[in-house]
Amino acid sequence: MDAKDGIPTYRDLLEREDAPPGSSWGVFGDGDQLGTLNFIGPDEVRDAVRLVRRGSVFNLDYPLNAFVPAPAGTRPATVHNIFSNNPNHRDDWLDSFYLQSTSQIDGLRHIRHPKHGFYGGVPDEEIAEETPALGIQTVAERGIVARGVLLDLDRYFAGRGTPLDMAGNYMITPADLDAAAAAQGVGFRPGDVLLLRVGWAPYWLGDVSAEDRGAFKSKIRHPGLIQSREMIEWLWDHRFAMVASDDLGVEAHPVNPGSGLVDPDEPAPERGVVHNGMMHRPLLALLGLFLGELWNLEALAADCRADRVYEFMLTAKPLNLIGGVGSPPNAMAIK
Repeated sequence: MDAKDGIPTYRDLLEREDAPPGSSWGVFGDGDQLGTLNFIGPDEVRDAVRLVRRGSVFNLDYPLNAFVPAPAGTRPATVHNIFSNNPNHRDDWLDSFYLQSTSQIDGLRHIRHPKHGFYGGVPDEEIAEETPALGIQTVAERGIVARGVLLDLDRYFAGRGTPLDMAGNYMITPADLDAAAAAQGVGFRPGDVLLLRVGWAPYWLGDVSAEDRGAFKSKIRHPGLIQSREMIEWLWDHRFAMVASDDLGVEAHPVNPGSGLVDPDEPAPERGVVHNGMMHRPLLALLGLFLGELWNLEALAADCRADRVYEFMLTAKPLNLIGGVGSPPNAMAIK
């Protein structure tokens, strides 16, 4: 794919000497905080609004405590408290509100690159509570209004006779994504939000026993995008504003050992998901590509299948929390 409007291709980015190779640092201006959301401009917003024809609205968020116990094992349940100051009043608050415990957007301070640090070279000391650098409030302030495109991978693989095993580790390739898009008759445009229905969230919520949920954190295994340079190139060169999925991490886990992203000398963390070898590092920290996880795509996918229209207006409004690492997306699709 050739560079357009001054935006370099991923192969161009790999040749950079003025910034980390494979990074978009500076492409959107010095001190940029929005990364690939810059691909959404006024024209893209107007085009997205024109996709609304029926006025049907689809919620894309699961409830806050839908994924309890947390698949990654480090996020306890949210506790909702209600109080009253008088018989005619009610107010409430939340305890243990982990902003990435259910449907979520991973912001740009969620992951740092082991060698190059946070997106744009923001120093580690600026990533703290109530500091603004790369905080989720930057997304809340602009909001996300874009053309959304759904690839129903679960139905695509089932339709070709090779259904995805939700307890397996199938690694979805760029060729798979292209084939699914062709089968659905949908194309991509710069500034799109790409939604990937793998089918993992409904599997976890409906088919996994409480015992198996509790043990999952010690043997995390699920399908998702393959970790590869080709996949990173595919995502960047299509100029997606964000990529969101209904699985645990967008990417397959365990990771592809042949991706070239694995550091054999990096020690395993004491707790939580092993990020070594994940594309989260080059996607978030180097390219500024926002990721969404555990989105609720079931009703939207059923409607897309029924009317064969896989494009729609998509909105998302994260919490306006200064310095937030991530947030529930508060996302909707409107057709």
